[in-house]
Amino acid sequence: MKIQNVSANNKRREFQLKTRRGIYSFPYSRLELKPSRENPITEVSVDPELGNEGFTYKLLSGDEGSIHMDAVLDFNEDPSYLTDLLLYNLTAEALRHMDKSQIGTRELTRRLGTSTSQLYRLLDTTNYRKSVRQMIELLHALDCEVDFIVKKRRA
Repeated sequence: MKIQNVSANNKRREFQLKTRRGIYSFPYSRLELKPSRENPITEVSVDPELGNEGFTYKLLSGDEGSIHMDAVLDFNEDPSYLTDLLLYNLTAEALRHMDKSQIGTRELTRRLGTSTSQLYRLLDTTNYRKSVRQMIELLHALDCEVDFIVKKRRA
C-alpha cells in the first residue's frame, strides 16, 4: 500500500500516515532509532526508494531510520493485512508439508479436483487472490489438520 503523506506528531509521539485506505498512526516507541528531547525528528518523508510503501525520518544527529508500511499495518492490526499474512503462513506451511510428503503433484491435483496450474497458483506465496478455504483444502489433501485459535484481542 502506497503512502500519500506522512507527518511527525511530536505531541502524541507518533507518525501519521495517509493512504488511499485511510489514516494510520505509528508510535515513536516502536522505532529502532528513537527520537528524544535532545535528538528530535527533523525531517520525515515518503521514501521513493521503498516504492512509496515506506517512509524515512531523520534525527537532529543526522541518523536516519526507515519504516515499511507493513510494520504500520501490523501495528494497526489492519484486517486486510492480517488476512494476507494468514494466507502467506498457510502457503508456507503447505510448501513445507509438500516437501516432506510422499504425495506427488498428480495425486495432489486429483485429490483437490483441480489442475496443475491451479495447484501452483495455490503454492505461490505472492498470490493473495486465493482463499483461506482453498488453502485449508490443500493442507487437508496433504494429510494435515488445520486448527484456528480465536483469542480475545490484546488491549
